[in-house]
Amino acid sequence: MKRGRPTRSAIRQNMVEILFHLGSAYGYEIYKIYKECFDPVTLRVMYYHLKKGISLGEFKKEEVKVEKGNYSWGTTVEKIYYSLGPSAKAQGSEQIKEAVEKYKQKKSD
Repeated sequence: MKRGRPTRSAIRQNMVEILFHLGSAYGYEIYKIYKECFDPVTLRVMYYHLKKGISLGEFKKEEVKVEKGNYSWGTTVEKIYYSLGPSAKAQGSEQIKEAVEKYKQKKSD
């Protein structure tokens, strides 16, 4: 019998499903879609699971973009884009698929 905490997580599995339908996204984008589908979760927990998912091979960093804009903390923002890694096992949830399509439609408007 294994000891310690199990490595599986419902939150991280839901994030895998979101990335399965999006393809690639930055952390806050994943958070916004997650918030619409499931119980509220903190942004800090989402970033914890992204980091943990990278170490488990469920996620991988695609690219880092530095975008200019007028933000409360300054003039630039660094967005780290994530995609699915080799250990990700997506199941294709319909609820998440609908939320992602709604998000994409909002984003294009």
